[in-house]
Amino acid sequence: MCSVAISNDGICQASRETEKENAHSSALTVMIQDMLREQGLTIGQLDAVAISKGPGSYTGLRIGTSVAKGICYALGKPLVAVPTLQSIAAGMKALHGAPAVFCPMIDARRMEVYMAIYDNDLNEIHEVVPQILDDNSPSLFAKYDSICFAGDGSQKAKAVLPLANAAWLDVQASARWMCGLAHERFVDEKIENTAYFTPFYLKEFQATTPRKKV
Repeated sequence: MCSVAISNDGICQASRETEKENAHSSALTVMIQDMLREQGLTIGQLDAVAISKGPGSYTGLRIGTSVAKGICYALGKPLVAVPTLQSIAAGMKALHGAPAVFCPMIDARRMEVYMAIYDNDLNEIHEVVPQILDDNSPSLFAKYDSICFAGDGSQKAKAVLPLANAAWLDVQASARWMCGLAHERFVDEKIENTAYFTPFYLKEFQATTPRKKV
């Protein structure tokens, strides 16, 4: 997912997103320009820039961070970083509407996901980890009275997690869900060092051999 949003006091005013593969390099800056134009804003009117810090796609994180840093450097704006899994949990809470524990999952390779668990106030109660899904995985979640799963890794989890206490939500990573969390960090002055900030990749980048010869 490649997405951008504009927020005011933590409320999303506009957003754009695309699921087109490898869209970040070609679409991200265009989406930012178009959305600002539609809202009658210039980029200099922004108070801060927020980035989804990861984990997630190595390329998406790298390009998103480069664009965010470029804006911050050029305009002298602060950089705010929001954990990607926590932002998905914020979207889950917004759509679920009932008290629950939230487990967002991002698809990794094979039967692996990047996951964390958050309580109803979006506090992290299980740290972000790369988790292999297998026959032992249900024991991780059985202790919760009500737990919700979402994210692009949750569908392969559903096949191996026969849990009676589970709900499955159609919520994906999106800049829309970052708005409230980014505003909280901005107000609390939890600002990143633009020069030294790096995304939270969680795992080392693994290069693969292309299937097609060019």
